[in-house]
Amino acid sequence: MSDIDLDAEKYEKHRQAGEILGQVRDEAAERTEIGTGYLEISEWAEDRIRELGEQKGVDAKPAFPVNVSVDHEAAHGAAAPDDDRTIGEEMVKLDIGVHVDGWLADTAVTVDFTGETELVEAAEQALDAALDLVEPGVHTGEVGAEIESVIDGYGYNPVVNLTGHGLGHWDQHTAPNIPNRAVDSGTELEVGDTVAIEPFATDGGGKVTQGQQEEIYSLEQEASVRNRQARQALEQIVEEFKTLPFARRWLDTSRAKMALRRLERQDVVHGYPVLQEDEGCLVAQREHTIIVTEDGCEVTTS
Repeated sequence: MSDIDLDAEKYEKHRQAGEILGQVRDEAAERTEIGTGYLEISEWAEDRIRELGEQKGVDAKPAFPVNVSVDHEAAHGAAAPDDDRTIGEEMVKLDIGVHVDGWLADTAVTVDFTGETELVEAAEQALDAALDLVEPGVHTGEVGAEIESVIDGYGYNPVVNLTGHGLGHWDQHTAPNIPNRAVDSGTELEVGDTVAIEPFATDGGGKVTQGQQEEIYSLEQEASVRNRQARQALEQIVEEFKTLPFARRWLDTSRAKMALRRLERQDVVHGYPVLQEDEGCLVAQREHTIIVTEDGCEVTTS
């Protein structure tokens, strides 16, 4: 038997984050319609996280900027300041995170206006199959194989260079990685592992590359910065976001784009470019956060 205390404070905070996030995800999906603004839905969801936290008496905040990725975009699509883009007849991925005192939950849903319902279903069913398989001792490669098998069964490809991941304290991506295909490398899941499993299904080739848009960043290291705007931005980043991803639009400093460019040049922050399939392809995503238990797993974002 494991000596991991799944009632420990950190797990309770993971659960609090997950409960809030599950509600925000569902409400955000319902509010997402053709004509909805990228910035509108992002700010609504981020504000709703804080509102629900206050209602529940916990200090809940966005763990990263709301990702609004459409059609061939798989991840890291995000609204810019004064973004005037609106959702069209597209496949929309909403990827949202919550943290409570640095303990995280991460979830995603696809809202489809293209009519390609089987692609969305492939990602959803792959996630369900993976969750059914999870228990202590299961190899992460087996989970990946199950995801790949389900998506292949629909006639689509998994996105093989994106993975699920562990969730740490103030750390959105930790071990273990959960692949979306069969692999020999990896590790066995253990009681107490807190992980996000996120299948991506595509009608494309199954590998994403970096696009041009970049609106999400995170702290790489602290350093001495001479430029005033860059220094102000760094102070806010360290105080408010720590090592979690943040959006350019969250920065209070003037000329935030220039400030971030300077910080990137000094390797103080790094950016997250949009990750995308080939133009004309579609990508669907579904994601839950789980805690591995003695007899399976507990889904915190249901």
